[in-house]
Parts: sequence; C-alpha cells; structure tokens
Amino acid sequence: MRVVSGTNKGISLKAVPGNSTRPTTDKVKEAIFNMIGPYFEGGVGLDLFAGSGGLGIEALSRGLDKIIFVDKDGKAIHTIKTNIAACRLEDNSEVYRNDAERAIKALIKREAVFDYIFLDPPYKKQQLEKLVTTIDGEGLLASDGVIVCEHGSEISLPDKISNLEQVKHEKYGIIAVSIYSKQTDVEEYT
Repeated sequence: MRVVSGTNKGISLKAVPGNSTRPTTDKVKEAIFNMIGPYFEGGVGLDLFAGSGGLGIEALSRGLDKIIFVDKDGKAIHTIKTNIAACRLEDNSEVYRNDAERAIKALIKREAVFDYIFLDPPYKKQQLEKLVTTIDGEGLLASDGVIVCEHGSEISLPDKISNLEQVKHEKYGIIAVSIYSKQTDVEEYT
C-alpha cells in the first residue's frame, strides 16, 4: 500500500494490524481519484471510516488542504498517525477515535462543512444510505461537494439519496464505488 500520486507519491503506508480493517487497494484508490479529481486546489475532506488513513492521505497528497480522520479502532488510530507522520502531513490532519454517528454529531456542533467525504465502512455493517441522508440533512457537505462510498459490489445503492444524485458507479471485482453529489452536471464525472 502506498500513496499513488501527488506530493507524497510513492511513500509506503502501513496497514492496520490484524484483519479488522480492509485497506483500499492502490488500484481502487487510483480509480476513485480519477473519478473525483484527480488533483485538487484546496478543500477540506472527511475520512469517516479511515482505517489506515489511505484515502485521506491520498487526498492531501493530491492537493486538499485538510482532512479529518475518524475511526473507532485504537489500532487504526495509531496506524493513521504513523502514516500521517511518514508523509509529514500532521499540520493538515486531525485524527479522532470515535464511531461514525458520534463523530457526525460532533462535526455538526462544530458546523463543519466538507468538500469531499469518504465513506468506507465495514462491508457487513453498512449503513451508507442512512449516513449519506444524515450528512446531507445536517449540511455537512458543501454545495458542490462529493461523497465517495466504497462498498461490496453485491450492494446496490439507489440513484438518489436525500438531495444527492449518484453521479458515478463503478465495480472493481468484489468492490464497488458510488459517488454522490448535489451537482446536476453529470458531465464533470463522466
């Protein structure tokens, strides 16, 4: 596992010890950023089920200003901090140990707004529709923001969740990626 592109390209990232998390492969990571970027001129992101922090670190490497990393697993938090330090991205990162719902409540209180939100929950415990609905309803996504959902390819998410449209959906073997946005201009994502 490594940073695929940007200012930290080629830096190796550690995986979370054990099998409690499933890191996004470099191939899928590259595909995700080709769909939503591939590079950014600033912006703020949320990596909600961060695992090793690979998606958020990739986003920072490609030009986002700041990422908030959240995971409930202590080993994941340690791994995220190790990977952030290896990439020298401490000044661009906040790391919190929390479950997704409590983290969202805390971010609502902070009146946080994100340009990019990465959701990669454990495949067997997915509540993506509920999470996307809450994120949209509470105004956590910027008006031109994007939510990236990584899920099992056997799961079919709806074309519309709350006020968000699915603007892209791709399958990569057992993994699928669904991207949601408030934007009606689908051309930007095709």
